[in-house]
Amino acid sequence: MSVRIFASRATKVGRTLLFKRGYVSATTDQPLKKTCLYDFHVKNGGKMVPFAGYLMPVQYANTGVLASHLHTRENSSLFDVSHMLQTRLTGKDRIAFLEKVIVADVQNLPSGKSTLSVFTNENGGIIDDTVICKHDDHIYIVSNAACAEKDLAHMRTELDKFKKSGGDAELDVITDHGLLALQGPKSAEVLQNILNQDLSDFKFMNGRFIKIKGIECHVARSGYTGEDGFEIAVPAPEAAHLSEILLSNPVVQLAGLGARDSLRLEAGLCLYGHDLDDTTTPVEAGLTWTIGKRRREEGGFIGAEKILPQIKDGVARRRVGLVVEGAPARENAEMLSESGETIGKITSGGPSPSLKKNIAMGYVKSGYHEQGTNLQVKVRNRLQKASVVKMPFVPARYHK
Repeated sequence: MSVRIFASRATKVGRTLLFKRGYVSATTDQPLKKTCLYDFHVKNGGKMVPFAGYLMPVQYANTGVLASHLHTRENSSLFDVSHMLQTRLTGKDRIAFLEKVIVADVQNLPSGKSTLSVFTNENGGIIDDTVICKHDDHIYIVSNAACAEKDLAHMRTELDKFKKSGGDAELDVITDHGLLALQGPKSAEVLQNILNQDLSDFKFMNGRFIKIKGIECHVARSGYTGEDGFEIAVPAPEAAHLSEILLSNPVVQLAGLGARDSLRLEAGLCLYGHDLDDTTTPVEAGLTWTIGKRRREEGGFIGAEKILPQIKDGVARRRVGLVVEGAPARENAEMLSESGETIGKITSGGPSPSLKKNIAMGYVKSGYHEQGTNLQVKVRNRLQKASVVKMPFVPARYHK
């Protein structure tokens, strides 16, 4: 599998480098940032590419994207996700504030529990997707690196309004911690061996503070691959040392963004800027489940007036998964009905290393979203057969 599944070629358009995968634009007058593990990646043969304003490893010299993908499905892989935006929300009214800007039922979320949610705009569009973890004295928030500036601007603007109306909440950006993702079916075994403790009671989408070899970390049992795994926030000066400790287990290998992309596609997980954007609502995106029952009844979040009627009345388009015959269908490929009507576009697509089929996701006109519906996809001006299938493409193996 070519590394072009993620990002390898760039063309200069004006002062912007536009990568073929289309993940990010990095302007030439803004130096690319480095995570706390940059030197570690270079030392270990990481092929560094621009991503979300950072230089990140797309793969490693001795392991291709395909091999990394399959290794993650069978063993355990270590990803650097330190580029992600990490923030901490405090104050006695932190829950009330957060419920204004995301759709989750934070009030009824137990302490130590995480959930996926979305920031929404006045039109119901998704500003970004995010994972929040509720603790007794704060809420830990992780959101996308490519959206960091607009996420912070949005949260700060809304926080200013909230505080002016008497609310008590503070938002702090966490800049002194890296973030590691240990992913794959053997990840729990790896971490248990290091900690010398049983993690069977540590369930999916839970978070806790754990000392790993004396290093105080925030550990969440979650990830972006569809596999069991952990996301570990670690003090930046200790990130390389902890990585070495994890890699000392022979079942663990370093993996880059190339494998991360193909893994998340097989898991049916959205990539912001492709499968989600500020014109797409949670209902259209198949994320209605992120809106808790109480939130559906009470509203109170930005865009609720647009989103809640869609739950009842339906939407004009829906996100679907596809298996595609012939060549891979990439982003922006046109989708047509069997009769030739244009009904949507692909938002993500490529070969599935696990299934040895070409898969894709995209948005189709409602009525064509049912499983088993036969469609056509235009690839290089040729029509290819495709069928709507259930997502995830590869069954999730979370520890529930």
